[in-house]
Amino acid sequence: MTIKRIQPGPRMSAGVVHNGVVYLSGQVAKNKAGASVAEQTKDILSTIDGLLAEAGTDKSKLITTNIWLADIGSFAEMNAAWDAWVAPGNPPARATVESKLASPQYTVEIMVSAAI
Repeated sequence: MTIKRIQPGPRMSAGVVHNGVVYLSGQVAKNKAGASVAEQTKDILSTIDGLLAEAGTDKSKLITTNIWLADIGSFAEMNAAWDAWVAPGNPPARATVESKLASPQYTVEIMVSAAI
């Protein structure tokens, strides 16, 4: 059984590859903290693209997605950015919920898994 860790740190890895699946940790908008929900979502999705590429896959192979919003009232704004990004014909299973996030500067967090 081989396990590959992507960008491991002392607390967590940005992703873990096992048995043909990459599991990404929750991603926040490190480059757009404090920006609008749309800008944070776009930043997160760009990060996800990079991590998926590092794992040897892409968004067309998404399996599941979990999205946390600090305010569910921003659901439509987040969805506009998501809909422009998600691979046509290949949407993953997805859950979106409202939740208090780790820091008030972050309004969106996204976690995905994808086939390799």
